[in-house]
Amino acid sequence: MLKTIVALILGGSFGAISRWGLHTWIDNKTTSTPFPWGILTVNTVGCFLFGFLFALAEAKGWFSETTRLAVFTGFLGSFTTFSTFSWNTLSLLRDGHTGLAAGNIGLSVCLSMLGVWLGFVLAKAV
Repeated sequence: MLKTIVALILGGSFGAISRWGLHTWIDNKTTSTPFPWGILTVNTVGCFLFGFLFALAEAKGWFSETTRLAVFTGFLGSFTTFSTFSWNTLSLLRDGHTGLAAGNIGLSVCLSMLGVWLGFVLAKAV
């Protein structure tokens, strides 16, 4: 149990630092536009890494359970939660659940936007 917690802490710490570093660096290079290029890049890179590493781990039997937790849940989970959402959606599509995949996309985006808006409105009211 302690080994698992340490793996998650280390992976999560490096993921958070990497996310901040990459998106800050890109945002500093693209100051002429308000578009969030840094976070878009983080999400895209994170999703690529998740798919690439997961496919290798699956096909080649790489990574112990602790390493998987450190890499996928810890590092990539902190780097971007969008990678997990995207992997779950791809898994639904691979398993032939097209409707569920579409529902996951629609609900995730809409409910996330609703949640952030409601939180913002509530905080303004307090």
